[in-house]
Amino acid sequence: MSTSSKNDWYERVPKVELHLHLEGAIPLETLWALVQKYGGEPSVPDIDALKRRFTYRDFPHFIETWIWKNQFLREYEDFTFLSEAFAQDLARQNIRYAEVFFSPLDYLDIGLTVQGLAEAIRTGLDRVPGTEIQLICDFGRDWGVEKAISALPALAEARDQGIIGIGIGGSEQKYPPEPFQKVYEQARKMGLHVTAHAGEAAGAESIWGALRALQVERIGHGTRAGEDDRLLEYLAEKQIALEMCPLSNVRTGAVPTIDDHPVRRYFERGLAVTVNSDDPKMFGNSLAEEYRLLEERLGFSRDEVRSVILQGIRSSWLPGERKQQLIDSYRRDKDW
Repeated sequence: MSTSSKNDWYERVPKVELHLHLEGAIPLETLWALVQKYGGEPSVPDIDALKRRFTYRDFPHFIETWIWKNQFLREYEDFTFLSEAFAQDLARQNIRYAEVFFSPLDYLDIGLTVQGLAEAIRTGLDRVPGTEIQLICDFGRDWGVEKAISALPALAEARDQGIIGIGIGGSEQKYPPEPFQKVYEQARKMGLHVTAHAGEAAGAESIWGALRALQVERIGHGTRAGEDDRLLEYLAEKQIALEMCPLSNVRTGAVPTIDDHPVRRYFERGLAVTVNSDDPKMFGNSLAEEYRLLEERLGFSRDEVRSVILQGIRSSWLPGERKQQLIDSYRRDKDW
């Protein structure tokens, strides 16, 4: 099979995302339009400079850049605009199902509300057929526990916009998961699913904290789980899915190179591995590229790539019958 044909398969095969941040997946042309809307930015005189801005020294620098980018998201119509472009981009990639983080706490101080943001995002998503998108509220650690707790009632009122769960991202290296225990207890009582970024910018103890204190159903990243063999055994035994993001981890320096990434070792160990793109427009990656590198650099066979895709469906928060329907439709697809 030619390289061109192989690349075509990665683009065409039906896909699923479980760890994808809306604000980190804004197409560059869309973000550039928002920069211009608000009067431009001296450090990014053109779209090429904007693209170069998304290069990071380390994980804290990535967080700084995330905050910088958010200054160009100020009105509800901005979120409708970017969500429509985001959904179009997913449809082009044949990503047919996605559970997508959005970060409402980042915008409360400028007068936007959780309900208003969820409605604006859903309005944009609904303009694009072909991809089913559910929302996960990301309570960024940097905003603190009390702000997350205070936002839960508003989140409950916005559930009808397709919000199915919560997570915590942000500066994991500064803020351990345990203080968020009460947030997660209340979220579970509301019937929401729960995940948490852990083992990305902090070590195995962060993953244990998310499992024990937050009782998460999935782990976002989990890259550093290999620091504790008991943890690997536990994750394999309980089949707690890892939302792994190999190229993201390389871009932020969490792992030195793609060849050093532990996804292959975890897969062979029997962990429930899923592969996702995280913040693809800030990292310059795509899900097709993630799959290609699994095969070309990390020793996955084509059938093993397919199994990772199906693991994404099995690890999703869809009802059991809907999961099976989606699995069946993927297997019947002409490009499977």
